[in-house]
Amino acid sequence: MYRILVVDDDQSILDAMEIALSLQDYEVDTTTKGEETFSKIKSFKPDLIFMDVYLSGMDGREICKQIKENENTRHIPVIIFSANKSMKEVFEESGANDFIGKPFNMDELYEKVKNQTSHILY
Repeated sequence: MYRILVVDDDQSILDAMEIALSLQDYEVDTTTKGEETFSKIKSFKPDLIFMDVYLSGMDGREICKQIKENENTRHIPVIIFSANKSMKEVFEESGANDFIGKPFNMDELYEKVKNQTSHILY
């Protein structure tokens, strides 16, 4: 079973994504605190991370850069998401593997997950 970590400071987004992804048989963990990302990665060992660009007091792009610069975590795909659709042009600067704009439809969400996890074998 694929494990997905979702990082967003909006609890309602986390709840919606947890339900949507769990319905597709993904194991999901969430956090509203960007500073918990690395401890969550260590304990949960996600196969994929969804991360909001704008987190309370933190920038998801900076956290993504740290993930991609760390030898132990760089292999984990990160999908950045934002309500600011213009962020699509700058997500690559963070090293993210993909971008999805909010609000997103479930088909698009599931397709993004499938694209990033299709190479993982269990």
